[in-house]
Amino acid sequence: MRSMRLPHVLVACIAVVLLASCGRSHVVREGGSSRPRSADSPVRVSQPKYGATVVVQRGQNVYRIATENGLTALDLALWNDIPPPYTIHPGQRLRLYPGAQGSVAARPATTPPKKPAASTTAPPRTPAPTPVVVPATSKLAWRWPADGNVVGTYAGGDPTRQGIDIAGKAGQPVRAAADGVVVYSGSGLVGYGELVIVKHDDQWLSAYGHNRARLVNEGQLVKAGQQIAEMGRSGASRDMLHFEIRYNGKPVDPQQYLPTR
Repeated sequence: MRSMRLPHVLVACIAVVLLASCGRSHVVREGGSSRPRSADSPVRVSQPKYGATVVVQRGQNVYRIATENGLTALDLALWNDIPPPYTIHPGQRLRLYPGAQGSVAARPATTPPKKPAASTTAPPRTPAPTPVVVPATSKLAWRWPADGNVVGTYAGGDPTRQGIDIAGKAGQPVRAAADGVVVYSGSGLVGYGELVIVKHDDQWLSAYGHNRARLVNEGQLVKAGQQIAEMGRSGASRDMLHFEIRYNGKPVDPQQYLPTR
């Protein structure tokens, strides 16, 4: 099983556009693989702050706000109904506790809940979600992010196959698939290893996972074909690039947009 075949709820946050930086970050995983969590390692549990909210400031993302407030990024996203790719905006107000629909934690009760009276009224039906309309073409001139054979393909509706996997060698160049700005460069998303995410416009994002090294900073402008990382196996069982294209936050089949080769 490829490492990217993880349940959808394990994916944490994706950053908003940050201030441009003049430096370069170069993070290398020794040995080319991530160290598994020890059985004795504590699992961080969110401590809800009932009634408390925060207003998103420029340069913040879901992961940072959650960490600063003693929460997991996943809980913060679920409690505020933030869908993938977990984009937030300056001025947006976020709740630091689960609401009526919070699925992770519940407000501690001081008295046993009362048993609701029997009702013969049928509960209202939940409307079916509106399908995402993906354009047949993109105005962006996409290009392949790495050389190598495709060893994993996209499958619509399958949260474990949201992109493609391109096999290669450790240290091989990983390049931006189109012009854009780096909105995430880090290793905080479970299952992606060293990850770079590039925003191309208001609708299109691309993601590059399992890198050995990240060569760009958040907020940095990149050009199509520019090297942004080195291929590796962080969070994976082999050297490869996991590549995703997202339209309005929803994954699409990258091979529909990449040129034929």
